[in-house]
Amino acid sequence: MSINIRFWDRLARRYARMPLRDPETYERKLAMTRAHLAPGARVFEIGCGTGTTALKHAPHAGHVTAIDCSANMIGIARDKAAAEGIANVTFEVASLEDMPDTPGAWDMVMAHNVLHLLPDRPGALLRIHRMLKPGGAFVSSTACAARAPWAFRAIVRTGHALRLLPLFNFLTEDGLKAEIEAAGFEIAEEWLPPGGRSALFLIARKKNELPRGPS
Repeated sequence: MSINIRFWDRLARRYARMPLRDPETYERKLAMTRAHLAPGARVFEIGCGTGTTALKHAPHAGHVTAIDCSANMIGIARDKAAAEGIANVTFEVASLEDMPDTPGAWDMVMAHNVLHLLPDRPGALLRIHRMLKPGGAFVSSTACAARAPWAFRAIVRTGHALRLLPLFNFLTEDGLKAEIEAAGFEIAEEWLPPGGRSALFLIARKKNELPRGPS
């Protein structure tokens, strides 16, 4: 079992009990996302955790498929869906690479608090681009912590080297936006909530043309 799966499996129950740090910011992100959701939309979420966001959007979509590498996280998400009587969400234990790479299958792909954890972010962004219909929306919220205190960065990197913490890439806002645009997206909305620890929230649209490789 990988360090990522072990870490999130151990954290799942405590994670599910954690209160939202900033409910107002979370609700604004939900509202911004819903403005891009059409009735009947097929939505895919990567790294869904315990399923809160997928379940929040379910009443506004046709169907939501949400995945996470942690079986414990997915178990909690399924229990929440059953308790809330929400039937149009499918939760699966999987990584992005496990899913069928069907071009144009989805109206929206969401990746909240996950892009900075990926070992191959450019490859994942290209895959997401293929998965979306032309004009489809890619919605992400990402910790861009390149300017975090050096002590925090040292602790995280040491923890990963010792196989105690998952990979954490220290991104910049401009660098992340450039990567998303290079994958064939046009950024439609961006919001960086006030406060030094806030994540960059982006809504990007798939361009009709595919990104070109090197000539």
